[in-house]
Amino acid sequence: MILLFAVLVFLELPTHAQEGELDRSPPKVLTPAQIITRFTANEKDWKRVREQYTFRQEIKLEALDGDTVTGEYRQVADISYAQGKRVKTAVFSPQPSITLSPEDTEDLETRASFTISTDELPLYNLTYVGQQKLDELHCYVFDVAPKVMEKGKRYFQGRLWIDDQDLQIVKNRGKSVPDIKIVKKKKLEENLFPEFTTWREQIDGKYWFPTYSSADDVLHFNNSDVRMKQLLKFTDYKRTVTAAQK
Repeated sequence: MILLFAVLVFLELPTHAQEGELDRSPPKVLTPAQIITRFTANEKDWKRVREQYTFRQEIKLEALDGDTVTGEYRQVADISYAQGKRVKTAVFSPQPSITLSPEDTEDLETRASFTISTDELPLYNLTYVGQQKLDELHCYVFDVAPKVMEKGKRYFQGRLWIDDQDLQIVKNRGKSVPDIKIVKKKKLEENLFPEFTTWREQIDGKYWFPTYSSADDVLHFNNSDVRMKQLLKFTDYKRTVTAAQK
Protein backbone atom coordinates (compact mmCIF):
# COMPACT_ATOMS: atom_id res chain seq x y z
CA MET A 1 0.00 0.00 0.00
CA ILE A 2 2.86 2.39 0.78
CA LEU A 3 4.45 1.68 -2.60
CA LEU A 4 1.16 2.20 -4.42
CA PHE A 5 0.66 5.51 -2.62
CA ALA A 6 4.14 6.58 -3.70
CA VAL A 7 3.34 5.69 -7.31
CA LEU A 8 0.20 7.79 -7.21
CA VAL A 9 1.88 10.77 -5.59
CA PHE A 10 4.56 11.05 -8.26
CA LEU A 11 1.90 11.66 -10.91
CA GLU A 12 1.34 15.20 -9.68
CA LEU A 13 3.16 17.65 -11.93
CA PRO A 14 6.18 19.33 -10.34
CA THR A 15 7.08 22.92 -11.04
CA HIS A 16 9.42 23.25 -14.00
CA ALA A 17 11.52 26.08 -15.34
CA GLN A 18 9.60 28.76 -17.18
CA GLU A 19 10.77 29.69 -20.66
CA GLY A 20 11.71 33.29 -21.29
CA GLU A 21 11.45 35.07 -24.62
CA LEU A 22 13.52 33.54 -27.41
CA ASP A 23 16.40 35.81 -28.45
CA ARG A 24 17.32 34.96 -32.04
CA SER A 25 20.58 36.92 -32.06
CA PRO A 26 23.80 34.95 -32.65
CA PRO A 27 25.83 33.81 -29.61
CA LYS A 28 28.57 36.25 -28.54
CA VAL A 29 31.26 34.03 -27.04
CA LEU A 30 31.12 30.84 -29.09
CA THR A 31 29.95 30.15 -32.61
CA PRO A 32 27.08 27.68 -33.09
CA ALA A 33 29.58 25.17 -34.50
CA GLN A 34 31.80 25.54 -31.40
CA ILE A 35 28.79 25.08 -29.11
CA ILE A 36 27.83 21.89 -30.94
CA THR A 37 31.38 20.53 -30.75
CA ARG A 38 31.66 21.19 -27.03
CA PHE A 39 28.22 20.08 -25.88
CA THR A 40 28.33 16.83 -27.88
CA ALA A 41 31.73 16.06 -26.31
CA ASN A 42 30.25 16.73 -22.85
CA GLU A 43 27.27 14.52 -23.65
CA LYS A 44 29.66 11.71 -24.59
CA ASP A 45 31.24 12.06 -21.14
CA TRP A 46 27.78 11.98 -19.59
CA LYS A 47 26.93 8.74 -21.41
CA ARG A 48 29.98 7.17 -19.81
CA VAL A 49 29.28 8.60 -16.35
CA ARG A 50 25.58 7.61 -16.26
CA GLU A 51 26.64 3.95 -16.33
CA GLN A 52 28.16 4.54 -12.90
CA TYR A 53 24.76 5.37 -11.40
CA THR A 54 21.67 3.53 -10.27
CA PHE A 55 18.24 5.19 -10.12
CA ARG A 56 14.51 4.51 -9.84
CA GLN A 57 12.29 4.90 -12.90
CA GLU A 58 8.52 5.41 -12.60
CA ILE A 59 6.27 5.28 -15.66
CA LYS A 60 2.58 5.95 -16.20
CA LEU A 61 0.95 5.86 -19.62
CA GLU A 62 -2.74 6.48 -20.32
CA ALA A 63 -4.79 6.27 -23.50
CA LEU A 64 -7.88 8.47 -23.31
CA ASP A 65 -11.06 9.13 -25.23
CA GLY A 66 -11.52 12.77 -24.29
CA ASP A 67 -11.02 12.65 -20.53
CA THR A 68 -12.03 9.00 -20.15
CA VAL A 69 -9.15 6.57 -19.61
CA THR A 70 -9.44 3.61 -22.00
CA GLY A 71 -6.10 1.93 -21.29
CA GLU A 72 -3.24 2.22 -18.82
CA TYR A 73 0.33 1.04 -18.29
CA ARG A 74 2.32 1.50 -15.08
CA GLN A 75 5.71 0.40 -13.90
CA VAL A 76 8.24 1.21 -11.19
CA ALA A 77 11.73 -0.22 -11.69
CA ASP A 78 15.27 0.15 -10.41
CA ILE A 79 17.82 0.78 -13.16
CA SER A 80 21.52 -0.02 -13.14
CA TYR A 81 24.23 -0.72 -15.69
CA ALA A 82 26.43 -3.78 -16.07
CA GLN A 83 29.25 -3.88 -18.63
CA GLY A 84 27.63 -1.00 -20.50
CA LYS A 85 24.19 -2.63 -20.67
CA ARG A 86 21.07 -1.27 -19.01
CA VAL A 87 19.63 -3.59 -16.34
CA LYS A 88 16.02 -3.14 -15.13
CA THR A 89 14.57 -4.71 -11.99
CA ALA A 90 10.80 -4.24 -11.73
CA VAL A 91 9.51 -3.16 -8.31
CA PHE A 92 5.85 -2.52 -9.17
CA SER A 93 4.31 -3.75 -12.43
CA PRO A 94 0.53 -4.32 -12.48
CA GLN A 95 -1.12 -5.97 -15.47
CA PRO A 96 -1.47 -3.30 -18.20
CA SER A 97 -4.81 -2.63 -19.86
CA ILE A 98 -3.14 -1.34 -23.04
CA THR A 99 -0.97 -3.12 -25.58
CA LEU A 100 2.43 -1.55 -26.26
CA SER A 101 4.43 -2.14 -29.41
CA PRO A 102 8.18 -2.81 -29.19
CA GLU A 103 8.73 0.76 -30.40
CA ASP A 104 6.43 2.14 -27.67
CA THR A 105 8.35 0.22 -25.02
CA GLU A 106 11.72 1.32 -26.38
CA ASP A 107 10.63 4.96 -26.40
CA LEU A 108 9.39 4.79 -22.82
CA GLU A 109 12.61 3.14 -21.66
CA THR A 110 15.15 5.27 -23.53
CA ARG A 111 13.75 8.56 -24.83
CA ALA A 112 14.22 10.50 -21.57
CA SER A 113 17.92 9.65 -21.73
CA PHE A 114 18.14 10.90 -25.30
CA THR A 115 21.39 12.61 -26.10
CA ILE A 116 23.41 13.78 -29.06
CA SER A 117 27.01 12.98 -28.27
CA THR A 118 29.87 13.01 -30.73
CA ASP A 119 28.81 9.44 -31.56
CA GLU A 120 25.27 10.43 -32.63
CA LEU A 121 26.15 13.80 -34.18
CA PRO A 122 26.72 12.43 -37.72
CA LEU A 123 23.08 11.25 -37.73
CA TYR A 124 21.53 14.68 -37.15
CA ASN A 125 21.24 18.20 -38.50
CA LEU A 126 21.42 20.84 -35.75
CA THR A 127 20.24 24.37 -36.41
CA TYR A 128 20.90 27.24 -34.00
CA VAL A 129 17.66 29.15 -33.34
CA GLY A 130 18.63 31.53 -30.51
CA GLN A 131 19.10 31.94 -26.77
CA GLN A 132 16.51 31.58 -24.03
CA LYS A 133 16.27 31.63 -20.25
CA LEU A 134 14.84 28.73 -18.28
CA ASP A 135 14.35 30.38 -14.89
CA GLU A 136 17.94 31.29 -13.93
CA LEU A 137 19.59 29.20 -16.63
CA HIS A 138 20.74 30.87 -19.82
CA CYS A 139 20.53 28.42 -22.70
CA TYR A 140 21.50 28.07 -26.32
CA VAL A 141 18.60 26.63 -28.32
CA PHE A 142 18.96 24.25 -31.26
CA ASP A 143 16.47 22.51 -33.51
CA VAL A 144 17.43 18.95 -34.34
CA ALA A 145 16.29 16.54 -37.05
CA PRO A 146 17.67 13.28 -38.44
CA LYS A 147 19.64 13.60 -41.68
CA VAL A 148 18.32 10.30 -43.02
CA MET A 149 15.90 7.85 -41.41
CA GLU A 150 17.00 4.29 -42.02
CA LYS A 151 14.37 1.57 -41.95
CA GLY A 152 13.94 -0.02 -38.55
CA LYS A 153 15.81 2.70 -36.64
CA ARG A 154 14.38 5.30 -34.25
CA TYR A 155 15.37 8.96 -34.09
CA PHE A 156 14.54 12.17 -32.22
CA GLN A 157 13.20 15.31 -33.86
CA GLY A 158 12.59 18.50 -31.92
CA ARG A 159 14.43 21.13 -29.89
CA LEU A 160 17.32 21.13 -27.40
CA TRP A 161 18.20 23.63 -24.66
CA ILE A 162 21.94 23.74 -23.85
CA ASP A 163 23.11 25.40 -20.63
CA ASP A 164 25.67 28.07 -21.58
CA GLN A 165 27.86 27.36 -18.53
CA ASP A 166 28.11 23.57 -18.46
CA LEU A 167 27.33 23.13 -22.17
CA GLN A 168 25.07 20.14 -21.54
CA ILE A 169 21.48 19.40 -22.51
CA VAL A 170 19.12 20.60 -19.76
CA LYS A 171 15.84 20.18 -21.63
CA ASN A 172 14.54 18.67 -24.84
CA ARG A 173 11.13 18.75 -26.49
CA GLY A 174 10.08 16.75 -29.52
CA LYS A 175 9.06 13.27 -30.58
CA SER A 176 10.40 9.93 -31.68
CA VAL A 177 10.35 9.49 -35.45
CA PRO A 178 9.30 8.14 -37.81
CA ASP A 179 5.64 7.37 -37.18
CA ILE A 180 4.96 3.88 -38.49
CA LYS A 181 2.29 3.22 -41.13
CA ILE A 182 2.26 -0.17 -42.84
CA VAL A 183 -0.36 -1.74 -45.10
CA LYS A 184 -0.79 -5.49 -44.42
CA LYS A 185 -3.43 -7.50 -46.25
CA LYS A 186 -5.07 -4.27 -47.43
CA LYS A 187 -5.30 -3.09 -43.80
CA LEU A 188 -3.45 -0.01 -42.54
CA GLU A 189 -1.48 -0.60 -39.34
CA GLU A 190 -0.40 2.57 -37.55
CA ASN A 191 1.93 3.29 -34.66
CA LEU A 192 2.07 7.01 -33.85
CA PHE A 193 4.16 8.69 -31.18
CA PRO A 194 3.40 11.71 -28.95
CA GLU A 195 5.44 14.87 -28.50
CA PHE A 196 7.16 14.91 -25.12
CA THR A 197 9.28 17.20 -22.97
CA THR A 198 12.14 16.02 -20.75
CA TRP A 199 13.80 18.06 -18.03
CA ARG A 200 17.22 17.40 -16.54
CA GLU A 201 18.69 18.41 -13.20
CA GLN A 202 22.29 18.63 -12.06
CA ILE A 203 23.38 15.58 -10.06
CA ASP A 204 26.51 15.62 -7.88
CA GLY A 205 27.30 19.17 -8.99
CA LYS A 206 28.51 18.41 -12.51
CA TYR A 207 26.39 16.35 -14.87
CA TRP A 208 22.76 16.94 -15.85
CA PHE A 209 20.54 13.84 -15.59
CA PRO A 210 16.91 13.45 -16.73
CA THR A 211 14.53 13.66 -13.79
CA TYR A 212 11.11 14.16 -15.39
CA SER A 213 9.47 13.60 -18.77
CA SER A 214 5.88 14.19 -19.80
CA ALA A 215 3.62 13.98 -22.85
CA ASP A 216 0.00 14.97 -23.43
CA ASP A 217 -0.76 14.73 -27.13
CA VAL A 218 -3.57 13.73 -29.47
CA LEU A 219 -2.55 11.11 -32.03
CA HIS A 220 -4.50 11.27 -35.27
CA PHE A 221 -4.99 7.69 -36.45
CA ASN A 222 -6.78 6.94 -39.71
CA ASN A 223 -10.01 5.85 -38.01
CA SER A 224 -9.92 7.81 -34.75
CA ASP A 225 -8.08 10.26 -32.52
CA VAL A 226 -6.45 8.99 -29.32
CA ARG A 227 -5.19 11.19 -26.53
CA MET A 228 -1.97 9.90 -24.95
CA LYS A 229 -0.68 11.01 -21.56
CA GLN A 230 2.71 9.81 -20.41
CA LEU A 231 4.59 10.66 -17.23
CA LEU A 232 8.07 9.45 -16.34
CA LYS A 233 10.02 10.26 -13.19
CA PHE A 234 13.64 9.43 -12.36
CA THR A 235 14.78 9.61 -8.73
CA ASP A 236 17.34 8.33 -6.23
CA TYR A 237 20.40 8.71 -8.41
CA LYS A 238 23.26 7.00 -6.60
CA ARG A 239 26.78 6.48 -7.78
CA THR A 240 27.85 2.88 -7.35
CA VAL A 241 30.67 2.07 -4.93
CA THR A 242 32.76 0.34 -7.56
CA ALA A 243 32.41 3.27 -9.95
CA ALA A 244 33.26 5.81 -7.27
CA GLN A 245 36.48 3.97 -6.57
CA LYS A 246 37.63 4.14 -10.19
